[in-house]
Amino acid sequence: MDKIGVFFGGKSNEHEISLLSATSVIKAIDRNIHDVVCIGITRENEFRLYEGNIDNIADGSWEKESQAIDIGKLPEMIDFALPILHGAYGEDGTIQGLFEMLNLPYAGSGVLGSSLAMDKVAAKQVFVANKIPTCDYKLVYAEEVSQNALAVAKSCETLPYPMFVKPANMGSSKGISKVRTTEELVRALELAAGFDRRIIVEEGINCREVETGVIGNARPEAARVGEIVAKADFYDYDAKYSDDAGTMIIVPADIPKDMEESIRKIAIDAYLALDCAGFARVDFLVDKETGTVYVSEINTIPGFTKYSMFPLLWQERGVSFGELVERIVNYGYERYNVKNNR
Repeated sequence: MDKIGVFFGGKSNEHEISLLSATSVIKAIDRNIHDVVCIGITRENEFRLYEGNIDNIADGSWEKESQAIDIGKLPEMIDFALPILHGAYGEDGTIQGLFEMLNLPYAGSGVLGSSLAMDKVAAKQVFVANKIPTCDYKLVYAEEVSQNALAVAKSCETLPYPMFVKPANMGSSKGISKVRTTEELVRALELAAGFDRRIIVEEGINCREVETGVIGNARPEAARVGEIVAKADFYDYDAKYSDDAGTMIIVPADIPKDMEESIRKIAIDAYLALDCAGFARVDFLVDKETGTVYVSEINTIPGFTKYSMFPLLWQERGVSFGELVERIVNYGYERYNVKNNR
């Protein structure tokens, strides 16, 4: 049997969510096919081997029973890397670069696809170049905000209110604000600047939020489309990861069949445009008045918690959680073999 190294934790602000996702994934891996090696990464970026109770990963207590490892020894410890690392250093191409240097096959997108998808501005630039529908936006920098946030806010007001202000490289809705006035825009820019030096300001759409999952490499396929109905003003961090937020996840979404097919096709086009591989979740906005569909973003390592849309969408297609993980592993091996047999 091969040894799959499941990587979790990490330096990002989504450390805790990674622990929850990894717990679910580790439990789903078929032990008749694979041995599992649990490799946690602390907030201080220390790689540690954990061999204890899987349930202790979710609450963070795994660290007390783990031991430090030399990352240069990873090829001796594992045959395949399965990163369940959300956000910076895990979803942005950083750890993918490490796996490439160590010549380890791994799940998911490569360095380019990961970094493009993580940076919301770079992703939009690729979408626009490939005629993939996306909302209008402006790019601003934290340095500009620190010098004169009001002037930056005024320069963004060519976009209509309401607007969304987001750190360009942050997931799970961290640092995101919906704004309706200049004063709110200034505060939102200052908040986002605390997370990233690149900030994206987007036009607000009176919309429904829908998502689909994509798996595969050169010939990817899309799952059903699901809808997020958030009690909050938008699908924020609490809405994504807490059952107290009043959020509803509707699978499949109540939309016309032709709209669902269009969304699934656009999702695959966007996935290929960013050079994604293995698996990803593609998020959309659907204008409530016109029905126009816009790609919002692509998450190359979507959540795998009990509240997460990605596995639910594939379950609706008849793919169980365990089978989904197995397919993702197989796509990683396939991508590695294709790359190394040219």
